[in-house]
Amino acid sequence: MQAPAIQAVIFDMDGILIDSEPVWQQAEFQVLHSLGMSVSREAIALTTGLRIDQVVDFWLQRFPEVKVDPQYIADQIIAAVIAYIRRDGKPMRGVVEALSACRSRGLKVGLATSSSWDIIDAVLGKLAITEAFDAIQSAQDFPLGKPHPEVYLSCAAKLALAPSRCLAVEDSFNGLIAARAANMQTLIVPAAEQRQDPRWAAAHYQGDSLEALPALLDTL
Repeated sequence: MQAPAIQAVIFDMDGILIDSEPVWQQAEFQVLHSLGMSVSREAIALTTGLRIDQVVDFWLQRFPEVKVDPQYIADQIIAAVIAYIRRDGKPMRGVVEALSACRSRGLKVGLATSSSWDIIDAVLGKLAITEAFDAIQSAQDFPLGKPHPEVYLSCAAKLALAPSRCLAVEDSFNGLIAARAANMQTLIVPAAEQRQDPRWAAAHYQGDSLEALPALLDTL
């Protein structure tokens, strides 16, 4: 019998499994402003999907007059995000159903995120879904985060599958670039206010929420 085209689904985390992107942006906004960096919320959206050190470097390049330890900035942002997750974190719509759909179809399940391991632990613990994943990979382990594809390539390797056998589920353009560069099929699930962004044409599929995943899997 011919093997199915897709043998695994690899999920991004922030904005896909948990509604944390607004929290990331708020934490980033508050910390940067407290340090004298006058950034707009629209500009902060440009860093969605980037690893925290890349986010900090992005802003320090634009505000060279700010002489603050980059690690301090990163730690402040991460601490604010983790505090929110542990207190108020909630799954995105369709998460439980999407994970169940993968299992019922015999697919492996992976997680490939720009977030650090401590945030991964906070999210998966809060949502009680750690056991749902066959492989988990943080871009923290590599020299470069998304949009570099290494986090996706590593997750596929942990699953013992060719990247072309994997469907990546993303919400950001940086993540989408990473998944496409890894030669994966892609499902983009952008925030409601970003659904009309023409850049999503780079994705193979687009959905309004993870509720779109089960029906899509039946076509692959």
